[in-house]
Amino acid sequence: MNFVTKHSDIMALIDAVDPVKYGITRNYLDGAVTKLSPYISRGVISTKQVAKAILKKGYHPQQILIFLKELAWRDYFQQTWAELGANINTDVKQAQTKVSHFAIPQHIIDANTGITAIDNGINSLYQTGYMHNHMRMYVAGLTCNIGQSHWLHPARWMYYHLLDADWASNALSWQWVAGSFNNKKYIANQENINTYCSTSQTNTYLDMPYDALEKIAIPEALVQTTTFNLKTDLPLTPEPKLNNNQPIFIYNFYNLDSQWNRNIQANRILLLEPDFFEQYPVSPKTLGFVMALSENIKDIQVVVGAFDAIFKPEQYHKIHYKEHPTNLHYKGNKHERDWMFGQVKGYHPSFYAYWKKCEMLFNQLIN
Repeated sequence: MNFVTKHSDIMALIDAVDPVKYGITRNYLDGAVTKLSPYISRGVISTKQVAKAILKKGYHPQQILIFLKELAWRDYFQQTWAELGANINTDVKQAQTKVSHFAIPQHIIDANTGITAIDNGINSLYQTGYMHNHMRMYVAGLTCNIGQSHWLHPARWMYYHLLDADWASNALSWQWVAGSFNNKKYIANQENINTYCSTSQTNTYLDMPYDALEKIAIPEALVQTTTFNLKTDLPLTPEPKLNNNQPIFIYNFYNLDSQWNRNIQANRILLLEPDFFEQYPVSPKTLGFVMALSENIKDIQVVVGAFDAIFKPEQYHKIHYKEHPTNLHYKGNKHERDWMFGQVKGYHPSFYAYWKKCEMLFNQLIN
């Protein structure tokens, strides 16, 4: 599985989406998922852009409600991060229960859990940088609710390998599965996994009814645990060459939008800050994906360094950037991201509460 990086090819992926079939089959590993998440997470395209493009084909929002909800989940997680900040790195609603350790089972890392579909999903993640959303829930449920790991360390492992690495979506999804951002833990038994993954495995430690599965001790396959230190190796880059008569547009890990004010003559900088990647390390595959996507931005200069070390106060009035929880230290002209429903902001204790407000604004997507 290769993910395209040319802007025209990404636009073709949006055009190919079947939102009705998506709604029916999205939970199956071979379902009609869009695979747009790497481009949304990297800020190449927005949730609003995708929603409007699909609705322009003549669908009524009620026809594709599941599709629109899944797009909105991404904005919901980002809004939660924007409001709670670093608190999303702790148990948000209540403490995760039945936690035996703050590591990760070794056999999760090794893709050797004994559950064929899950092991295949982890190997595929390593090879492609992608994992189906339902498989992510299976992996998180197995790790946290069967293996009794606290969610944070395993979530960092998965984030590291994902092309669509989005810390809000990743961390809060793991918490949702683990029960610290949800009222109930998510657990899947072997029958459920077989149904959605087209496998027929039996006689595993998950092959039992749910009431029995909720009471089992940690299976032998998940007893051995490990920790890790993840690192992103950033390239050496020269100082940027800036035209002092032009504005400065700053791009980063969460903003690679090649269409952003593209008709304005400007200095365009892809800023890769070492402190950011120390806090949120990603794999060489993910960093390579970022570099390839940045080639869509005309005259982009890649710069590794801290914002305050590269830009001087007298330049701040020329600087433009898109707001994000990871760049609160930027200075200059802050631009709003292209939210699906820009008026619905702040932390909502449930997606349902957030979505009820969004539903009243459907006309903004159609017009």
